[in-house]
Formats: sequence, C-alpha cells, structure tokens
Amino acid sequence: MIISFSLENWMSFRDRVTFSMVASRERQHGDRVPRLSKYQTRVLPIAAIYGGNASGKTNFFKALSFARALIVEGTRPDRLILVEPFRLDTKMAGQPSRFNFVLLIDETLYEFSFAVTREAILEEKLVAISSTSEKVLYHRQDGKIVFDNSLADDPFLQFAFQGTRSNQLFLTNSVSQTVNTFRPVYDWFDNTLVMIAPDSRFGPFEQFLDERSPLHSTMNAMLPQLDTGIARLGGEEIPLDNIPLPESVKNKLHESVKEGMGASLQNGLTNEQFVVTRKGGELTAKKLVAYHSKSDGGEVKFDIWQESDGSQRMIDLLPAFIELSARDSKKVYVIDEIDRSLHTLLTRRLLEAYLANCSTETRTQLLLTTHDVLLMDQQLLRRDEMWVAERDATGASSLISFSEYKDVRYDKDIRKSYLQGRMGGIPKIFLGDVLLDSRIAEESEEYD
Repeated sequence: MIISFSLENWMSFRDRVTFSMVASRERQHGDRVPRLSKYQTRVLPIAAIYGGNASGKTNFFKALSFARALIVEGTRPDRLILVEPFRLDTKMAGQPSRFNFVLLIDETLYEFSFAVTREAILEEKLVAISSTSEKVLYHRQDGKIVFDNSLADDPFLQFAFQGTRSNQLFLTNSVSQTVNTFRPVYDWFDNTLVMIAPDSRFGPFEQFLDERSPLHSTMNAMLPQLDTGIARLGGEEIPLDNIPLPESVKNKLHESVKEGMGASLQNGLTNEQFVVTRKGGELTAKKLVAYHSKSDGGEVKFDIWQESDGSQRMIDLLPAFIELSARDSKKVYVIDEIDRSLHTLLTRRLLEAYLANCSTETRTQLLLTTHDVLLMDQQLLRRDEMWVAERDATGASSLISFSEYKDVRYDKDIRKSYLQGRMGGIPKIFLGDVLLDSRIAEESEEYD
C-alpha cells in the first residue's frame, strides 16, 4: 500500500508536494478503512484527485509512472535519464527532481527516496520502519554508499554497488545482480503497482483468450450486466500473414517464439492486439473479439475496434476492479482519467463495488484522477479521500486534501462548494470576452 508519496521539481510540481493516504480522524465510512495495528494507524483504500485541465493531475500520474519505470526497467549505459524538471523557473533546471515513497510491503513500512538529474542519481536511500524505530538499510550519496551495521559485512553488497552506474538506481542493479536483500521493495513496484493511462489497451488481454483463465469467465459473466451489448469475449485464430506486419517483425517472431511460448503484438492502425504462439512448429495468431446476441438466439462477432470507446474502456478497466476485489489481493492501481468514455453512473458503480469489498483487513488501493464532479459525493468518498490539484499564477501545481478545509462538514454538499470555486481546482475561463470580441470583429469586417 502507498502510505505517502512526495515529489519535488517534477514537471508542473516545483515545490515539494506530499500526497498522503493516511486516514484522518473522521469516522465516516470507517468500516472499510484498513487498519495497521502494528503502526497504530489507518490507511485509505481509495483517493480521487480532481482539478481543472493542466492543473497537475496527469503530471502526478506521470511522476509515479516515471519512478516505476526507473526502478523496474532501469536505464541503458551512457544514456540520459528521462526526468522532467519544472521549466517555468530557470533556477530549477539545474536542481534534481526528488521522489519519496513510504510503502507498506508485507506488513512492514519502507521509505524509499531518490534525487535524480538527467545525468545521474545524486542520492538514494532505503529505510525500514518498525513500530518503534527506523533502520537505514543503505544511503547512497556523493558516489559512496553506507549500509546498516547488519549489512556492512556483506562483501557482495559492496560489489553490487561498485557495478552500479551513475545513471542507475542501486536498488535496480542489486536485484539484477541477484541480491535479494532489497527485493521486496523492487517487487512492489514491479508486481504490485499498476498504472493505467487513458490510452492503455487491454492489459491482461492474453487471459481473455484463455478459456481456462478465471479472468476469462469472470469478464464474460460481468460484461452482459454493464449495458455494453457484449454477450462475451473470445479469441479468433487468424493466419499470421493476414496481419500487416513489416517483414523484419515477422522474421523476429519466427526466430524468438519457441514451441509452446507466446508473444504479444499490436496493430498500430486499429489498436488490435494479437497473441502469436508456436504449435507443431507453425506460428499461429489469435486476436480478441466480442460476440453480441442476435434476436434469434444466435451470435454476431465484432472486432474490438468496432466496439464503442466506452465498451473498449470498460474492457480496459474491468480486470483492475476484478483484481482489486479478489480475496488476499494487495494490488495498487493508479488510473488516470478513470471517467474517460464512461457514463458517470457506470464509473460510480465500479467504485461502489470496489469499496463494498474493502474492510479493515484489506490491503488493496485505488488512486484515480477524474473530472467527474458527480463522484464528489460524501456518500461515496470520505473528505480525506478527495484531493484537488491546483496550479498557481507561477504555473506551479499543488495538491490539497478536502479534509484540510475546516468548513467542509460530513453533511455538506461538497460538490456545490467545489463548483463555486471555494476549494480551488477549477478552470479559470475567460473565453466569453474573447468570443464576443471575435464576433464584433467579424461584424465590423462585413461593413468594411
């Protein structure tokens, strides 16, 4: 679980901003807020970030995506790090971007932080937090690293650090060198944190094609109930030669796909996705299709790209909500623009279904950004689960929890206050005068 996430000098975030999932003292919806007895605290299962266009919501999402990619995928030798510092203040260009995570991993808290420029990792620290103390497992700075006393005598840790490039996180390289000491933190970013962008396409779609997969049967049970018109999903085998691929790609598939293995690929023109497998020495391809019911009881097959944007978005998101509701799941999903192409009642129903499965013992989380103010409802979300992104006159973004507004009572129409501009995070629109001036100019030209 994410306990908190801080960032500084990243895109529109100039100053240090901290996003916290620690629950406040309010009692509303308390029965679904997970409790960490060991640390005597409660952690929220959901957070929604509102705000006008260009307020910083997506930049927050991109910060998490950047950190995850830097940790999991790493960097290539002699390449710049794709960090994006705040560009509207000249003095910030030479300053590092800073990221700080406090995470719950296997019921233990870890704090992981790093400072980075395009050329190098300037600082990196990993801290294990117990209920009574903190232990700095390692602290890397100025080209050196210091380990906790319990690790200082391990020669392989020093060896792994010596092989860590200046543009590479030690956490990443230690795992690649089969050092398992810090692997739980790496695995959290790799396996637990899942990012879904507005244009993400059918993440686990290979499972949709496998009739033995639990996701296949669950998706097909739920889709007909969501008014998409889709009766079920299925797979259709097609000749590999019928897929418009460059010869170089086809040759690579022939070389790399072994018997019983598979590879995923995407047609950039239609966004169709395929799974290529080798059976009996031959390559075969299968694509995802949707079946609709006919009035006579039969079915009609449609390609996924023929479905509405809303139906495609539902296929994108539904696996996330299924996994979030699974028993013993610990997944953390971050969804940017969750309401894109979805009716507000459908979005709300997905959130209600997820929250209904949350309890004091669950460990899943859902972070989302949205423009849908109809979700801004205290019957659905607590005040500390709602945040607003705001951009000031200098172009710098900030994040403010609704729980920080002292006049927002649990029975208050928070949506009305937000739309009236009392809480920030709404667009400042002056288009009316521009359009009026434009109309006057056009009328003047007619009489010239």
